[in-house]
Amino acid sequence: MAAEPNSTEPHSYDDDPAFPLHRGGKLEVRSTIAVRNKDDLSLAYTPGVARVCTAIAEHPELAYDYTWTSKVVAVVTDGTAVLGLGDIGPAASMPVMEGKSLLFKEFAGVDSVPIALNCTGVDEIVDTVIRLAPSFGGINLEDISAPRCFEIEDRLRAALDIPVFHDDQHGTAIVALAALKNAARLTGRPLSSLRAVVAGAGASGVAVTRMLLNAGIGDIAVSDSKGLVYQGRDGLNPIKLALAADTNKAGLRGSTEEALRGADVFIGLSGSTVQESSVATMADDAIVFALSNPTPEVHPDVARRHARVVATGRSDFPNQINNVLAFPGIFKGALEVRAHSITEGMKLAAADALAAIVGDDLSADYVIPGPFDERVAPAVTAAVADQARAEGVNRI
Repeated sequence: MAAEPNSTEPHSYDDDPAFPLHRGGKLEVRSTIAVRNKDDLSLAYTPGVARVCTAIAEHPELAYDYTWTSKVVAVVTDGTAVLGLGDIGPAASMPVMEGKSLLFKEFAGVDSVPIALNCTGVDEIVDTVIRLAPSFGGINLEDISAPRCFEIEDRLRAALDIPVFHDDQHGTAIVALAALKNAARLTGRPLSSLRAVVAGAGASGVAVTRMLLNAGIGDIAVSDSKGLVYQGRDGLNPIKLALAADTNKAGLRGSTEEALRGADVFIGLSGSTVQESSVATMADDAIVFALSNPTPEVHPDVARRHARVVATGRSDFPNQINNVLAFPGIFKGALEVRAHSITEGMKLAAADALAAIVGDDLSADYVIPGPFDERVAPAVTAAVADQARAEGVNRI
């Protein structure tokens, strides 16, 4: 008999195929050595382990060689900005964090541990991660709401000598830049000639904007829920004040739609809606990256009526801007050389490596590799490791 609406009987979710897949979690810890007899036990644990501990106490750098520290990433969230779900809290965010760890392992062979923190204060999060850091070779920040995420990352980068990377910011930016480089190549234009409009001044919008500026975009205007960001606009927080100083050379004011007139590039990261009539006012050979999930700012089929290249964040359309193209290889490259940080140069190198994979197969429906392209993680890993060595942020 079916349970009554107010029944205390537990609800069965097994008719939904997502629930059986997640039952019991998606991860486990396995040992890397066998303990078959008392000799193995005495080496793996007491008394043999004491000799290793003593050596590390005398020479702390040995922890990288004789523990898992050098090859394991912490995936840290407070559950305040889970993709498509918002502030759902730490417990509800764990399936996503487990999924992130799964992708680290499946796509680049990188081990990671999901950690959902039951605190949201900047000081609390920073202090907690600093205390956890000795157990890990890198910190992947995930689904922490803006603008707190910027300060949290900045403070952790300053405090720690291991890579700290907020994937919602930089993963999106790296993949978007790679796709834009190829879209520009397809349309025969350098980045320096393009005028872009970014809708959204949250974590990913700010990071995409910063990365495009570092890559040499011609001009870029950013909008938030109140319209375009420009110097002199009232009520801007420090992040947006800095954006206003570095963007919107034309001094545009008003709405996203007004800024799209004659623009070469639209990048949507806001969850808002852009009308077809506005896309139609963009320049010839326009490039539209409608990246909000699950509903793009403009439907790809509609955007294609007016744009030469269209990308989304979805897997059911061509040109998916998917962070999994970036973060596994970035961390693997950084860990391989024991980098003490992930620099802007390393991010740009990752974007160049991603763009290069497309090569001569470039087309309007193929400006970025797919997530199951086996060339991706090795190419990004090598590029990041090489750039780390070139910049001298490596330890080996």
